[in-house]
Amino acid sequence: MLRKTSLLATALVMMGTTLTAPIATASVTGKDVTDAVGKRGVTWRPCKEEPSVECATLKVPVDWSKPNGPTIDLALARRKAKDPSARIGSLLTNPGGPGNSGVDGILRPSGFSEEIQKRFDIVGYDPRGVARSGSVTCTASVYNQMPDPVMKSQADFDKWLAFDKKLRADCRKRTGPLYDHLDSVNVARDMDAIRAALGEAKLTSYGVSYGTLAQQMYAELFPNRIRAMVLDSNMDHSLNVKAFQVSEAATVQDSFDEFVAWCERSADCVLNGRDIRALWKKLLAKAERGQLVWPGGDDKVSAHNLLWLAVIMNEAPNWHLEAQVLLALDGGPVPDDMPGPPGNGPVNGRWAELPTAILCQDFDLGLRDYKEYAAIMRAANAVAPDVRYNPMPMGDMPICQGHPVTNAQHRLRYKGKAPLLVATSKHDPDTPYQWSANVARQLGPKATLLTYEGWGHGIYGMTECTTKVMDAYLISLTVPKRGIRGPAEEPQPKS
Repeated sequence: MLRKTSLLATALVMMGTTLTAPIATASVTGKDVTDAVGKRGVTWRPCKEEPSVECATLKVPVDWSKPNGPTIDLALARRKAKDPSARIGSLLTNPGGPGNSGVDGILRPSGFSEEIQKRFDIVGYDPRGVARSGSVTCTASVYNQMPDPVMKSQADFDKWLAFDKKLRADCRKRTGPLYDHLDSVNVARDMDAIRAALGEAKLTSYGVSYGTLAQQMYAELFPNRIRAMVLDSNMDHSLNVKAFQVSEAATVQDSFDEFVAWCERSADCVLNGRDIRALWKKLLAKAERGQLVWPGGDDKVSAHNLLWLAVIMNEAPNWHLEAQVLLALDGGPVPDDMPGPPGNGPVNGRWAELPTAILCQDFDLGLRDYKEYAAIMRAANAVAPDVRYNPMPMGDMPICQGHPVTNAQHRLRYKGKAPLLVATSKHDPDTPYQWSANVARQLGPKATLLTYEGWGHGIYGMTECTTKVMDAYLISLTVPKRGIRGPAEEPQPKS
């Protein structure tokens, strides 16, 4: 579902939360507000971190219903088209998360093909509430009082309700009024202001994972301002809390099943010939007893955090390393590229980030009581006998209790004429295949679903086949035939 970044504890997170003076947008209203805001333009300068990339900020209203009110500075970065004579325009990228930095994505070497890099200025941004764009900031000492993410009684549920109230008050105080305006509808309006600032009459965009939700909202709000839009590994904003959690559990179990099947058939797997499900069960039991120590250190790993391995190791996927990690947890040799302990833990330093607040505004994950929570957990366990549930959204759900929802779930409504390309893999540990299929259906006849028959999360660049289809659409607006499917390619060891 959500390619979540690590929680950071640094004074830098406070720097982006300062509100600036109101901006003049004349008397414009409605959709024209984003045009007026964006057409003030931006000033590009070489980025301090990487001078070959240009950086800028764009002032946008904290509250889009009050365009003359306080503003925040959205952080932008771009790599200009390598062949100006072949340049088509700007390609706006929408990062996953919530909590991932689009600026960081541009500062790193591009993951786009040479053809895309030649023809587009590739632009990334930090969505509001993230990194340089006013990150959601909380006091670490308050954040670290977070109860166990897995509730076992009504008393646990009540403890979470009390903590959530305290946490929200603290985070809102540290973040400021922006805290109340983080949802993907606001991000979609920011996207349109960025489009105008880039001088584009229509938007060309690529989004992955949680970034697809802002694109979906953009398609609803600005259907006639789209040139091309690739939605890769989609969120499904039509699901209620139970369907959301159960489908997440099912998809991470599916990815674990695929890993086990590969290990059983592949001599390259260091666990080939072993009962991997029994080993996994053994490790979970050891973690539940508080006895599982992460190799190479003294960090103990809870059962909840151990479940993260079934998610993150299957995103690429990186099955060779996943098998080596499980073997190391069972006392075997520690691989040279052993990752750090999975999951989230206490934050050191003074400040903590809480991108989960964005999710809480986009999805109503509220529960009546522990009884409802337990019913959802049982339903998740039933479809995921090995992995039990997806630790990412199940761990986020307690944080969202009692949280105001400003962009509640609903079926999509797209009335534009531009064709849209929805893409996904058949075996995605984060955003289930069915989510993207549902999104394509909701968007209607203008949406085409591209299915990669293989594994992983985010299929651009996964294979030559899927990348060429998306490139042809972005460059030439070539819409693939309906029902198009790309063949699976066996994952190789990561270098």
